[in-house]
Amino acid sequence: MALTLPGWMSYVDRRSLRADALAGLVGAAILLPQAMAYAVIAGLPPIYGIYCALVPTIVAAALGSSRHLVSGPTAAISIVVFAAVAPLEAPGTDRYVMLVLTLTLMVGVIQLGFGLMRLGALVNFVSDSVIVGFTTGAAVLIAASQLNNLLGTPAATGGNLATVLSTFPARVLEMNPFAAAVGVATLLFGIAAKKWLPKVPYILVAMIGGTLLSVLINLIFGGSGRTAIKTIGTVDSALPPLSFPAMDIASWSTLASSAFAIAVLGLTEAVSIARSIALRSGQVIDGDREFVAQGLSNIAGAFTSGYASSGSFTRSGLNYESGARTGLASIFSSVCVLLISLLISPVFAYLPIACIAGILMLVAWGLIDLKQIRARAQASRDEAWIVGATLAATLIANLEFAIYVGVMLSLALYLNRTVKPPLVRAMPAPLPGTYHFIRDVQHSECPQLAIRYLDGSLFFAAIAHIRREFGRIRRERPGANHLLVLCSGVNHCDVAGAELISDEARQRRAAGGDVYLHYVKAPVLRMLASTGSLDAIGKSNVFDIGAATIESVVERLDPRVCAQCTVRSFHCCPPLEDADDDEQAASGTTQPEP
Repeated sequence: MALTLPGWMSYVDRRSLRADALAGLVGAAILLPQAMAYAVIAGLPPIYGIYCALVPTIVAAALGSSRHLVSGPTAAISIVVFAAVAPLEAPGTDRYVMLVLTLTLMVGVIQLGFGLMRLGALVNFVSDSVIVGFTTGAAVLIAASQLNNLLGTPAATGGNLATVLSTFPARVLEMNPFAAAVGVATLLFGIAAKKWLPKVPYILVAMIGGTLLSVLINLIFGGSGRTAIKTIGTVDSALPPLSFPAMDIASWSTLASSAFAIAVLGLTEAVSIARSIALRSGQVIDGDREFVAQGLSNIAGAFTSGYASSGSFTRSGLNYESGARTGLASIFSSVCVLLISLLISPVFAYLPIACIAGILMLVAWGLIDLKQIRARAQASRDEAWIVGATLAATLIANLEFAIYVGVMLSLALYLNRTVKPPLVRAMPAPLPGTYHFIRDVQHSECPQLAIRYLDGSLFFAAIAHIRREFGRIRRERPGANHLLVLCSGVNHCDVAGAELISDEARQRRAAGGDVYLHYVKAPVLRMLASTGSLDAIGKSNVFDIGAATIESVVERLDPRVCAQCTVRSFHCCPPLEDADDDEQAASGTTQPEP
């Protein structure tokens, strides 16, 4: 696909520049502490979070179609990166960083490939419930993995919840009270700021508050040598250095499965977030373009010391609420992060690890969306199963497997719905002069005619289900030999589908009835005609939208049954007295005149 300038470029003017600059500054305030915290989740030095918030964010914003999506480090991607690479190398080592950069390059190549093959619509088949379940599980893992840092106990690392928690109770007695005070205070600062200072980035307040408390404790108790409050220490330059991922076959084959899982997760996150915000902004999102933008941003990140990135719901939502108008807001945000980092990089040396752990606890709590979980549990048993299964797999299995579990369940749910299209009872609209139909399961049906909406395509995989439904209608309503199928929801028909309809018509004619089709779309009609099924059904039995369908069908029903019918399902049913007169006239008797 040709990569042209993004559509949001046409919205850039003097007013948008001012709005984007302000939104970028607000975004930088929350991006800076988040980026450093997420890098810690990924097992990297905090400065790598800043690197990830620079070039990858700029590339994704400059090439993507969304005006409000903000890419960069995210909690979910970070924890999968850690789970993928930590079993191979010790976190924080040079080899570990090398493998993370290699993984990032592989993710970018896969995402770019998806985009160039125009597979942007694939994310539509991944239920949002997968993201809800995985994010909830990731939040629990993040919180569990930071318990040791929060309380200053000896570290225990691992991507599995049981591994993280198994050694923790035995180490609580070794807790450092000074580090624990800093960690817990960071939590309290963040909670208080979120409640009483809603317009101020609570994560930034928590970071500043925890750092100042650490400095105060060291002053009171004689320095870090006595308090043992660990800090991140001196950091490298905030300018991202060039990096070189590994290019050997062994590394790529080892990381292949993880790279594919992260690529799918990252694309699903980014496009889902972009589309959810687009619903409010009225923008149209190009999924293929977003795939390409995410892929190129990760490829660029791999060579500029950034690790795997994706869209951030928190920062994207804040970007929109802050009045951003174009993708320049994300670019301004990255520039602000770089400038702030260059100015205050010496201050990072005083940032306590317990403070970062407290920030990550706040992030983890923010990732658990109880409202979404409750809504899915109440709305659909299938969606509740997807959330629960993805959450369970995240907590008890490796994270790539959890992603695959959620994606496969989503596809299974989609396929199950596709191959089992519902046939819903319907009735003509009650007002005279109207020619449309409404879904209706309340009123009694005509004893001779069954009317059903078919909501799904007539293709080979759905044939067995539709045939069973047709058979069930015949068993449950043996007198209803006529069947009217409303086809407004049928967008596709193959040979097997056409043969099914013609076979049903033959069976009903043998029983004295018939099959009628209403509002058959042009592609479906062409398939019926090309297979000879249209002749088998009868062209006079196919009605266009707006035609007097029910009047035509009622004329073909058995008048003797109509004469005895008290249901009066349709406004065009013959009056009872007329039916009585016709019956009496046929028998040669008349009623006496009054």
